[in-house]
Amino acid sequence: MPLKDRLRADLTTAMKDRDQVRTRTLRMALTSVTNEEVAGKAVRELSDDEVLKVLARESKRRREAAAAFAEAGRDKQADAERAEEAVLSVYLPAQLSGAEISEIITAVIAETGASGMPAMGQVMKAVTPKIAGRADGSRVAAEVRRQLAG
Repeated sequence: MPLKDRLRADLTTAMKDRDQVRTRTLRMALTSVTNEEVAGKAVRELSDDEVLKVLARESKRRREAAAAFAEAGRDKQADAERAEEAVLSVYLPAQLSGAEISEIITAVIAETGASGMPAMGQVMKAVTPKIAGRADGSRVAAEVRRQLAG
């Protein structure tokens, strides 16, 4: 079953169960997917990988919003954003641990022969497809910087 169809089916179930957080989150996710499909010159159907990218982007937005709300002392809104992020995380692939990210980056640096900060772009270009969607880009960039600097 394509991911988009799974989202629709889960939305129907959430509506029947009167789960407001899940319903709100899945509606938002499906709206984002639809907006992505109609963006550009021609309407197209997104592949599962493209839908995952949209969900990852929305999940990141929820994490960032929760952090901003928490920092501003608005705990109720921060909790709501965290709840939505938890709903979205069910559909995303398991996130890599710090050790796994470090291991992948070490292997890429060895195979590309990169050294020093000027090679960061080269390393990131090689690492990104291997990690795609399984780790936040800022975490990956920080680890690449750490390994190339030291």
